[in-house]
Amino acid sequence: MPEGILKKKKIGIEMQVDEFLDRVSEAGLLCKSGVDHYLKGNMEAFCLVLTNIRDTEHRGDSLRRSLEQDLFKKTLIPESRGDVMELLEDMDALLDRYTGLIWQFDIERPDICAEFHEDFRELLHYSVESVEAVVRSCRAFFKDLNAVSDHIHKVSYWEKESDKLSTRLQRTIFRRENLRLSHKMHLRFFVKQVDRIADEAEDVADRLNIYVIKRML
Repeated sequence: MPEGILKKKKIGIEMQVDEFLDRVSEAGLLCKSGVDHYLKGNMEAFCLVLTNIRDTEHRGDSLRRSLEQDLFKKTLIPESRGDVMELLEDMDALLDRYTGLIWQFDIERPDICAEFHEDFRELLHYSVESVEAVVRSCRAFFKDLNAVSDHIHKVSYWEKESDKLSTRLQRTIFRRENLRLSHKMHLRFFVKQVDRIADEAEDVADRLNIYVIKRML
């Protein structure tokens, strides 16, 4: 295949990667918006977010499948295409995690006490920021390998902030004497679901760091 055609295909794939990562970022913003609407009791706006985040997830899945087909043709980082495919699947899993959280809010409709609202918002903010740091690291992985470290260390920072707040919030919930145990456990479940996003983002960052080392050898 002529060099010019190969170059165009590579640019096309890089644009698809950017669009796919845009969907991950978009899902994070929608997730924050959806939880905020839920806490405010604006269920009409919440349901609209649910529709939008589902569409974003479907678009992300479609882009990932298209990218994986192109990667089999060895047109982008051929020596690391297996790692790239795993990275794309990991990022898709984070997108799915956002969608799953909004679905769980819709299905289970947790009764979150007003005094916990700001902590829930802050906890989700930390988790979304951890994913955003991974997104920026991924963009660098495809464009400027030396810049990956500029972003990847921030993932651990946000994950630690999420973990600290999650622990504090769970402790506060279980020390509330006027809540039933079942209510406390339900709240704890949602705290852990939000915190889990940051945990998974850190796992992805750890694997990405290994991919970077392998490409630099």
